[in-house]
Amino acid sequence: MNSIAASEKKDVRVKIQKFGRFLSGMVMPNIGAFIAWGLITALFIPTGWIPNENLSKLVGPMIINLLPLLIGYTGGKLVGGNRGGVVGAVSTMGVVVGADVPMFLGAMVMGPLGGYVIKKFDESIEGKVKSGFEMLVNNFSAGIIGMVMAILAYLAIGPVVLSLNNILKAAVEGVVNAKLLPLVSIFVEPGKILFLNNAINHGVLSPIGVQQAKELGKSIFFLIETNPGPGLGILLAYLAFSKGSVRQSTPGAIIIHFLGGIHEIYFPYVLMNPALVIAVIAGGASGVFTFMILNAGLVATPSPGSIFALLAMTPKGGFFGVLSGVAVSTAVSFLVASIFVKRSAEKQSEEELENATAKVKELKNKKEEKVDIDGLVTKIVVACDAGMGSSAMGATKLRKKIEKAGLDIVVVNTAINDIPDDADIIITHKSLTERAKTKAPNKKHISIDNFVSTPIYDELVEELKKKVSTVNNYNVKKNKEDNNSNQEVLDKKNIKLGLKSVSKKEAISFAGKLLVNSGCVNDDYIEAMHQRESMLTTYIGNGVAIPHGSSEAKENIIKSGIVVLQYPQGIDFGEGNKAYLVIGIAGKGNEHLSILSNLASTLEDESLVKELSQTNDVDKVYNILMKK
Repeated sequence: MNSIAASEKKDVRVKIQKFGRFLSGMVMPNIGAFIAWGLITALFIPTGWIPNENLSKLVGPMIINLLPLLIGYTGGKLVGGNRGGVVGAVSTMGVVVGADVPMFLGAMVMGPLGGYVIKKFDESIEGKVKSGFEMLVNNFSAGIIGMVMAILAYLAIGPVVLSLNNILKAAVEGVVNAKLLPLVSIFVEPGKILFLNNAINHGVLSPIGVQQAKELGKSIFFLIETNPGPGLGILLAYLAFSKGSVRQSTPGAIIIHFLGGIHEIYFPYVLMNPALVIAVIAGGASGVFTFMILNAGLVATPSPGSIFALLAMTPKGGFFGVLSGVAVSTAVSFLVASIFVKRSAEKQSEEELENATAKVKELKNKKEEKVDIDGLVTKIVVACDAGMGSSAMGATKLRKKIEKAGLDIVVVNTAINDIPDDADIIITHKSLTERAKTKAPNKKHISIDNFVSTPIYDELVEELKKKVSTVNNYNVKKNKEDNNSNQEVLDKKNIKLGLKSVSKKEAISFAGKLLVNSGCVNDDYIEAMHQRESMLTTYIGNGVAIPHGSSEAKENIIKSGIVVLQYPQGIDFGEGNKAYLVIGIAGKGNEHLSILSNLASTLEDESLVKELSQTNDVDKVYNILMKK
């Protein structure tokens, strides 16, 4: 029974983490817009640094209209892709127009809801739209569904969300008025250590802070999670009282944390000695209490949580309160942490910082996977929520190890939503791996517990070194050679002969599915092939059609490839044209034009095409088409 209860608690925790990260995922990509609004507010409102009545007119429309619409679009896109983003933004407009307060909560409801509805609609009509009507259906379906969702939001959902918003506002004001706000540190500080910092800050506190800042010109909620004081106190305690390599690592960590704003750097130091959670809670609570006493606040969320970012978002006349809160939280965290660090100093070994990862495993009951790399690698991506912070640190550390090993491999850091198509290996925190796999399903994914102090980096470098030959074969060409031979665009298994005649749409879909199954493209490329066909026929004459995606579909191509479908009885490609060979094409980069050119020159021979249209010899087709 205890194991069942523990499993249920774990499931609940995982669901809460996913929900928090989804909220964060709607806000994080738009942080730049929040900062832009915050700077305009700090500079141009009547109490700002350089008051300007004309420019201050930007403040209201940005917070009432722009920011909720951006959140709505992002939420819709997370659920339903680009079409989901458009419908999500239109849906959000319904709650925006129906309220005179920033409808961030409404945007977080209507954006994903709009994306979900259009996604389900697209799934319901897949393969049922007649050829030539795809664009008409796509455009009008998004417009009609967006209109219905916006009206529904305006008349029904908006008032409900507004009531909930008012209840939430009253509850927050009650906590503030009762002087209980410091108690939130009991939940915030441990949550940060478990890598929920972005979800807490951008998914919960920032939307509340923005609404408060609209009314008061600043908000204390922007300071609760981003305050660097508690982490700085921990690092200073280690600097003063620890020994060996742990102590030697702290000066650099202090610079990265306090000046760079990457708070994840101090998490392993807490995990080495979990009792230090008490220190960060005490530091966080004392800082919040100081902010309250001195009426401190920021005009927008500082991201990342660097002291420089805090000062940039501090309103005129507010520096003393902000700096005092940071100083008090640092001092309290340092004093409490000193007790525990002193006690454990004698027991610390040189390897304890590296062993912090094991502490994470104990806390989260997870094991890191064994590194196993197939083939050569040219690019490694370290990805996190925002593509900054923790992933930037991880990428820097791994890049140095890669360079030291003499490997010609690019290492970059990005946000999960911006993972590039040419990535070979994607490294993410365990809680983000599923999202990364959804974004890049055909890549090698490695999960880690900690971006800074994980042994996975060393294991990965060793594995990569084994894959590199002694003759500089790590200088990989763009077409990604394997260890023995060039990878060709046509696989014999993708030559299908003697097929029964079907409709043009079915033939194009079949070609697209073969490209998907071969790992050349993702599912969206099939729709792009149909869209390209609806704009201009891909029938090139001589009984040959070469369906392919439009230029906008390049982002859906993973690697170059072609598939060959033979229909001896022919397929109607419109205007009296019959295609006996349907050759589906996906070209990476500029290879698209090269493949088309080679095929065109090969297939201009009418007798050769006739032979290809009737043969039942796969090898013959392969040899003829691949001779160039």
